[in-house]
Amino acid sequence: MSTTVTLDVAASADAASAPRAGAFTKLVRTPLGLGSLIVLAGIVILGLLEPVLSTHAPEFVSLDHVNASPGTPGYPFGADQYGRDIFTRVLASINVSVISGLIGAGVAVVLGTVFGLLAGYVGRRTDSVTSWIFNLLMTFPALVLVIVLYPVTGGTYQGMMVIFGVFLAPGVYRVVRNEVVGVRNELYIDAARVAGLSDRRILSRHVLYVVRGPIIITAAFLTSAAIGVQSGLAFLGFGDPQIPSFGAMTGAAFANIYVFPVQMVWPSVFLALLSGGLVLLGNAYRDALSGAPTGPTARRRPIGAEEAEAPAEPSLPRSAEPSLLAVRGLQVRYPQTDGSMKSVVEGVSLDVRPGEIVGLVGESGSGKSQTAFSVLGLLPKDAQVTADVLEIAGTSLLGKGAAARRRMRGGVIAYVPQEPMSNLDPSFTVGRQLMEGLTPAMSRKEAKATILALFARVGLVDPERTFRSYPHEISGGMAQRALIAGAVMTRPKLLIADEPTTALDVTVQAEILDLLRDLQGEMGMGVLIVTHNFGVVADLCDRVIVMRAGQIVESGEVRDIFHRPQHPYTRELIASILDEETLRTDPLPISAKEEDR
Repeated sequence: MSTTVTLDVAASADAASAPRAGAFTKLVRTPLGLGSLIVLAGIVILGLLEPVLSTHAPEFVSLDHVNASPGTPGYPFGADQYGRDIFTRVLASINVSVISGLIGAGVAVVLGTVFGLLAGYVGRRTDSVTSWIFNLLMTFPALVLVIVLYPVTGGTYQGMMVIFGVFLAPGVYRVVRNEVVGVRNELYIDAARVAGLSDRRILSRHVLYVVRGPIIITAAFLTSAAIGVQSGLAFLGFGDPQIPSFGAMTGAAFANIYVFPVQMVWPSVFLALLSGGLVLLGNAYRDALSGAPTGPTARRRPIGAEEAEAPAEPSLPRSAEPSLLAVRGLQVRYPQTDGSMKSVVEGVSLDVRPGEIVGLVGESGSGKSQTAFSVLGLLPKDAQVTADVLEIAGTSLLGKGAAARRRMRGGVIAYVPQEPMSNLDPSFTVGRQLMEGLTPAMSRKEAKATILALFARVGLVDPERTFRSYPHEISGGMAQRALIAGAVMTRPKLLIADEPTTALDVTVQAEILDLLRDLQGEMGMGVLIVTHNFGVVADLCDRVIVMRAGQIVESGEVRDIFHRPQHPYTRELIASILDEETLRTDPLPISAKEEDR
């Protein structure tokens, strides 16, 4: 085992273990991000310091300073045609604009993100209903309705921005919904489901984190739009005339433009800096967020390090043991474009007992993965799954919703995927992803120690480096070992492994099979391994089930199947195992009866 692990580590030696820079660090390292951040922070700070910097109230009138020039004592920006201090009014207008942007964009982002996540992730009726509602909102002229509903708001700019935010929400909804539709079928989302995470946790932690970039840039544009709309409404006279804003200041300066045109400069410059800075910061921050590390994660109760090393207690004779997995008459069908139903699994029955490794064998398209995914609950939503019996650890799943199956995942049933790199979220470090499968009752320190102990147990030479690495920084063999550690950390009763060695090279395949055998022996798990390779079955399994065209054609003990195969298809699969003394020159014959099937 040591030779292979050394090769795995060497393959990722170029991925140095230097810590990744956070999003904020990346942001300030770019001229665009740093510049926009400085401009925005400076403007916001000026607004917050209004009580300290102002020498007059915004509505204070001094007839002695009508149209005072910039630099007049006490009036650094001068005074308008009414004798009001322009500098003080600029500071007050900053606060009005910031509040307007936060309200307008905040309402839009909250509504659009929440319903976009639900519609994209849940789909079906939820998607149809919410899409119809938000599409209807998009047909209304938002600005006209804000003006029409102006009396309802009591003349406050806050009320107008709430209404405007509602009509901005469809834009956010469509962005989020479309992004989620593209993410929800990723393999690492399925892996999170199998780990037992709730839909709320998956949405907030994985899905939302992946689609956050478009949300951020959209929010920046909407904040700028809300500020511009509030200013435009104030320019037209909609709003409390006693509350200063850039729009009201621009309107007053426009009326006085032929007498003192410089008064138009101050509100225009600050409004342009505020709006432009928001858009530029949104772009820069979106880019900086790509692959940034994250904060604390949730955890589930693991097996301790001492438990991982402890041998499993002697098991009962197989004949006296109840099945961990009992399936009878399983059928999986999919609707076709012509309205018919296509059956991909038909009448499958199988059992997996404690301490037993069962191989589910068949060529691609035989229905073996569909069978395993129907047990895990990972089939697409349009799949129709029926069975006479479907029990895991004595609990029937027939007629029960997704919540019942979700409670099984992680603690009772675990999953090892076929493609390790695709089942790891590229936005998170390997260690933090696996910690999501640990109980909230365990501290982060204890969870990390447990993960590191399991990493060492599965043969990772440098557990600490693997823990803090991102998926692209480790090799495929290391990723598969890490996922196996994540699958067994809650000491599941049943482990389903779907082609766990297909994506790996030959030397690593042998080590992974040895690892699975060792862990199964230590923990007494039942294992269902899905494969097309009879060599894996011969090396690992106790019993074998052969599938073809969605049906079981033969099953039995591994020795019996290898020495006395009854079905022609089974004989063909066994004959296809190559060794150094075998030369294939002609394709294997397939009987006419088998071709018809």
